[in-house]
Amino acid sequence: MWEKELNVAKAAAQEAGQAIMKIYDSPEIMQVDFKADRSPLTSADRAANDIIVTALRRDFPSYAILSEEDQDSLARLQNDFCFVVDPLDGTKEFIKRNGQFTVNIALAYRHKTVMGVIYVPVTRDLYHAAQGSGAFLVNERGEKTGLRVSERGLQDGLRVVKSNSHDSPILEDFLTRHNLTQCVRMGSSLKGCLVAAGEAELYYRYNPTMEWDTAAMQCIVEEAGGIFRQMDDSPMTYNREDSRNSKGFYCINRQENRLR
Repeated sequence: MWEKELNVAKAAAQEAGQAIMKIYDSPEIMQVDFKADRSPLTSADRAANDIIVTALRRDFPSYAILSEEDQDSLARLQNDFCFVVDPLDGTKEFIKRNGQFTVNIALAYRHKTVMGVIYVPVTRDLYHAAQGSGAFLVNERGEKTGLRVSERGLQDGLRVVKSNSHDSPILEDFLTRHNLTQCVRMGSSLKGCLVAAGEAELYYRYNPTMEWDTAAMQCIVEEAGGIFRQMDDSPMTYNREDSRNSKGFYCINRQENRLR
């Protein structure tokens, strides 16, 4: 199930990634503007968005689309199907030129994420998942590997991923209280990919995010056997009137590692 949606999303993400890399490799042509909230918007964001939205509308004209870089229409709330898109997740990392940015495309069906694609333009790694079909990584050579969260518990030493660009005093206090010292800073949705791949066990996010930051990542983590919920332990839903993930979220490998 969701095979056509997944294939179209994978192709669109890779094409968008190529457009992003053309600008990344030629920084002299990159244009940077700022939105009302002072978050950056580059010519790469716009180019990737055009490619993805065009592909999704062509193949799925009846589906709604919620994209970070498109004008939102609340008419999408009447649609059971909604693509949730971040054409360039980690714009700050893109501007810093550290390679830690991704293309995120997800499909929400009746408010639940059922398909997710995360493409890493610099490494050409493609993470993808569909509900009931598992999670996978396809590398630049086309080699496909199944993803599975780790089995590590607190006694084994939990590995934590945290944001490169968004510091959180609440998170630092949490890490100190639980003596969690194995921490890796990472940009964009790559943090969730590390949990899905069994390379980390905890990703706690207290700072607000948006639907397009988490939808693809959540599907991949859950299909890899992980747990992804809001900080109050309620389910994370999508295609909402308010797209802000105001409660924060946690992404963990096992329920026993739900630390507070």
